[in-house]
Amino acid sequence: MTQFGSAEPAVPASVVSAGLADVPVRDAATVVLLRDSAHGVQTWLLTRVAQMAFAPQMTVFPGGRVDPSDSSVALVATEVAARFHCTELEARSLVGAAARETFEEAGVLLTSPPLHLGADRSEDVETGRISFGDLLREHFVAVDESLLRPWSRWVTPVGESRRYDTRFFVAAMPIGAHAEDLTTESSTASWVTARDAIAQFEAGERLLLPPTLVTLHSIAAYDTVEQVLNAAAGRDLSPVRPEIIADADGVRVSLSDGTVFRVPTPPAAPPASV
Repeated sequence: MTQFGSAEPAVPASVVSAGLADVPVRDAATVVLLRDSAHGVQTWLLTRVAQMAFAPQMTVFPGGRVDPSDSSVALVATEVAARFHCTELEARSLVGAAARETFEEAGVLLTSPPLHLGADRSEDVETGRISFGDLLREHFVAVDESLLRPWSRWVTPVGESRRYDTRFFVAAMPIGAHAEDLTTESSTASWVTARDAIAQFEAGERLLLPPTLVTLHSIAAYDTVEQVLNAAAGRDLSPVRPEIIADADGVRVSLSDGTVFRVPTPPAAPPASV
């Protein structure tokens, strides 16, 4: 695995003049939900609706920013704290957010003992009718840290109007669980092999941001979910800090190892319905 530097790239003068140099970096969590198939390891992918302020029309994994209530979810996050070099309180917030977003966006609970609830309960959590922690306590279950394996860490480039320090986790689909397209933030959701998703991106059929594309390539290197989970323990979790390059050739994202990605431009979004 390429080693990425942890230092923040220099801030371009154009970013300073645009008032984007001091955009706060928020904690976020993303879950790469996995299952085996006859054609390779599949991941649960969502396509964000065109009206989203962040990454519209991009294909993404379930995930989102950490909410204040995520730290109150009952769980033990000792291993995650050690792997991401953060406090246990921060780790609990990250794991809580990862589990909550997976439930809100896919209807999948990563708990012990296993629990399967309907789409109406996912909607209850997403709309705030009940907190994720209270829902778990209501059913006497807890998030199982061992089901979420740290995989990578990406920090949104300087110059973006929204910035996140996102920890990526991989998780095997629990036995008996069923993923559903539940969130209003996505237009479609489905199981796709990592290799097929990459091929669709290369054919212009999917829009992928660099963190998603790099993650899919890393998953595609394995033939089974078990292999992916076993590989997680040896992953380099140094923060990946891309740099935005904007010139006459368009907008690109550069990594410290020299890899350059062209930033995909979504087609114009239709006006939001009233």
